[in-house]
Amino acid sequence: MSIPWRAAMSRALYGPGGFFVSGPGPAGHFRTSVHASPAFAAALLRLVAQVDAALGHPDRLDVVDVGAGRGELLRALATLAAAGSAASGGGWGAVGVSGEPTRSGRSGLIPPRAGSPETPTPPAAVRPARSAEPAPAVGPTCSPPPAPAGSARFSESGTAVDAGSSAASADASLGSPSGGIAGREPLARRLRLTAVELAPRPDDLPTEIAWSGEIPPGIVGLLVATEWLDNVPLDVAVHTGDGWRYLLVDPLTGAESVGGPVGPEDAEWLATWWPVPDPEPDSPAGRDSALPTSVTDSRSSAGSGFRVARPAEGSSRTARSGPGCPEIPHGDHEIGTRAEVGRSRDAAWAEAVGRVDRGLALAVDYGHLRESRPVDGTVTGYRGGRQVPPVPDGSCDVTAHVAMDSVASAGERVAGCAYALGSQREGLRALGADGGRPPLSLAASDPAGYVRALAAASAVAELTDPAGLGGHWWLRQPVGIDPAPFMAR
Repeated sequence: MSIPWRAAMSRALYGPGGFFVSGPGPAGHFRTSVHASPAFAAALLRLVAQVDAALGHPDRLDVVDVGAGRGELLRALATLAAAGSAASGGGWGAVGVSGEPTRSGRSGLIPPRAGSPETPTPPAAVRPARSAEPAPAVGPTCSPPPAPAGSARFSESGTAVDAGSSAASADASLGSPSGGIAGREPLARRLRLTAVELAPRPDDLPTEIAWSGEIPPGIVGLLVATEWLDNVPLDVAVHTGDGWRYLLVDPLTGAESVGGPVGPEDAEWLATWWPVPDPEPDSPAGRDSALPTSVTDSRSSAGSGFRVARPAEGSSRTARSGPGCPEIPHGDHEIGTRAEVGRSRDAAWAEAVGRVDRGLALAVDYGHLRESRPVDGTVTGYRGGRQVPPVPDGSCDVTAHVAMDSVASAGERVAGCAYALGSQREGLRALGADGGRPPLSLAASDPAGYVRALAAASAVAELTDPAGLGGHWWLRQPVGIDPAPFMAR
């Protein structure tokens, strides 16, 4: 029996025996930035320190990982924080990109800077092109009003705000045995780590990491969601001759069929965030848009199990781009553009941001913007390290790219403060991880250290590769704090 995609995904991923609540967890089937290199956790540790500085070094600093898998990121953060504390004599020392204290001689983080020279997304691209779009709400900590979301904030004199002062404060807490403030507990002792996941708590999870099935309220610190939103169940729609209609899916086979018209709220979301391409009628694209579109059944595909930021275009190598697949049974309906209705993800992110009292909410995911939505959709599956057809029977991951600008707008309305949206490459470089090669002079003075530093640099290069993980989006949403340090590029 065919059902809406949202219901099928929910059951397959999070129902009894679902993909994410049973078995080895995500790490057994695909790699994310968390799994790829400890350099990712090391960079996030520096971000934690920056949030700590922006909050004035509170007695308790929360780090909440939403969609935590089996706690891999928080385990790494706990280990790095403890190692840094020991290296600095009880404080919290700077951590190198290799995941070890910089004093070990391995390649370390480069000095933090306001951002990278690369700015792939112009500020205007993160908002829908609608004159009726309301101006961003300005919270009590966002005065004067911030610049357009996704851009660096500028002072009244027109000079870009530099994040250096915040970074300097963060580095002071990183390297000082007292945590940067006399008489205050070092950051490693003030951290409160919470993993949010529907799966049972792993038996080997360190006791200092809390485990919850829901995002806790009253967060003061950092909320991070790494490749969580792409697994929030959503409906899929298809544009027909009489408007948008839901696509239904058979959970046992993955076969799709056209259902009824989309509801009013979904129709409004589609009109705002997923415009229908309007090609010239006499162009090849215009003629093709009136033809039935096939569903790709890529059971023979051999895609990688590395969930990278695949291009969100109609030609992307998802499980719906290969040839030789059965058509969607469409009856009298002419099938055109597919759309993944992101309203459920907007609500999920808004709820997550609403749980932060003061601090920063960070979402890391692959996605797209309004100006470049994929015409054929992005729903796909992963299992055992391979890309597979998205059959929602609980045997595989079912995922779809995220409409990042829509999600960002939803979080901004809750926070009452502007957000920053850029690539992972930009985000990691701003935190000091650039993947640069170590100096050749190190090879002569410390050959073993040079090899280790080269390996560490290679790991960072993988995380910042714009054709891979570096192409993921970083959405930074400040809440109740000065947004300037997190807006600068």
